[in-house]
Amino acid sequence: MNNLTATEIAGGVRRGTFTAAAVVDASLARIGAVNPQVNAVTVVLAEQAREAAAALDARIAAGQDPGPLAGVPISVKENIDLTWSATTSGLPFAAGNVPAANATFVDKLLAAGAIPVARGNMPDIGLRWDTDNDLFGRTVNPWDDTRVPGGSSGGDAVAVATGMVAAGLGNDYGGSLRLPAHAAGITALRTSAGRVAAPSRSVEPLPLSIQHMAVNGPLARSVADLDLLFGVMHGADDVDPLSVTVEHPSGYAGPRRVAVTVDPAGWGVDPQTASAVRAAAAALAAAGWDVEEVEPPSVDRCATLWRQLSSTENAPMLLTPGIFPGPLSAGTVQYFKDNIVDVELLDTSAAYQGAWAERFVHAAAWRAFHARYPIVLGPVTTQPMPLIGFDLSGPAATTALWKAHRLLVTANFLGLPAVAVPTGVTGRRPLGVQVIARLHGEHIALAAARDLEDAFPPIRPF
Repeated sequence: MNNLTATEIAGGVRRGTFTAAAVVDASLARIGAVNPQVNAVTVVLAEQAREAAAALDARIAAGQDPGPLAGVPISVKENIDLTWSATTSGLPFAAGNVPAANATFVDKLLAAGAIPVARGNMPDIGLRWDTDNDLFGRTVNPWDDTRVPGGSSGGDAVAVATGMVAAGLGNDYGGSLRLPAHAAGITALRTSAGRVAAPSRSVEPLPLSIQHMAVNGPLARSVADLDLLFGVMHGADDVDPLSVTVEHPSGYAGPRRVAVTVDPAGWGVDPQTASAVRAAAAALAAAGWDVEEVEPPSVDRCATLWRQLSSTENAPMLLTPGIFPGPLSAGTVQYFKDNIVDVELLDTSAAYQGAWAERFVHAAAWRAFHARYPIVLGPVTTQPMPLIGFDLSGPAATTALWKAHRLLVTANFLGLPAVAVPTGVTGRRPLGVQVIARLHGEHIALAAARDLEDAFPPIRPF
């Protein structure tokens, strides 16, 4: 049962092939067997999950509709509000921070029949492209325990990849859904800015870049599952002022043209990564897409502005004593200090405002580019997942990681939807790509991702 997709589980529960209780028990048993090896799950919600499953089975027995996600076991990242446990963001001083209400999209998923069975690990405050913190410790990459699992939604990605849950909920400020999904060999959807409401219903003063560039989205073992989950969780609420409700079409019947970038901005690419992108391009061509190698606009500048804005806004918060009610991990502080060495901070009002104004110029260029090429296909990261500790080895390492992730952060900077899709494995290294669509074009990205998924067999670490 732990090999089934969310779509298959929901269908089986709805048909009465198996009960929600049986699904939850299988998920909990898998967590007990696997999590000690990978430390992806931080909190097991066994009692609440079993109660929810029993209630769902009772609704089915009474002839009621259990919802489109009936009995699907999910994990919820440690920075997303779920009243069943504390929202810690990986911070020891937040271990008792039980929220008063669920995030709006969590309530939507619960109403649709999904059942949270666990919380997913993350780096504290989600800052690193790794998953480690002082509260829960390190999540292990299930393919290669010498390399990082990616971050910041690393726990949820590993939980999905190893069959502990059918789907996970995470967020993406600089690739934090797509990168760990890529490392784990699963799929993930970075949603358009505002399509899914905030991870908390409390109104907090946050850096502007977080509000505009961070989004919430699903991780799963199939593209169909991403579509199913997104179809439930998207839409505005009455708290998040940037959230929007936009229709999510079923399928895509528009122009099928793809712009392929093998080495975005020409900053260098690993040969196996380049081969994976070209193999994906060939698969889309075979599926009827018109494919052309052509560079999207200003990836170098978009990535640079993302780094400048995120560093400038986070610097006072992370480096000023007393901002947080407790300490950050030494790794997070070291990473950020190393990261800003090579960054020209926007330390005047004119520079800061100018960066945001320039964003509209690049967004307009990408809008015009997407009118010609509805899909941009490229690498998730241009280099293999780094060895553990690489990101703490000095300023040059943090710059190298940012350069490798330049197409990831370009999508964040512009607020665009993107899907990470696995395309195979070489040795113990998953391969994969991402497809980026226009703003609110999740259905376009998902359509291309489905065709890619059809061309490559699924992979599992064990």
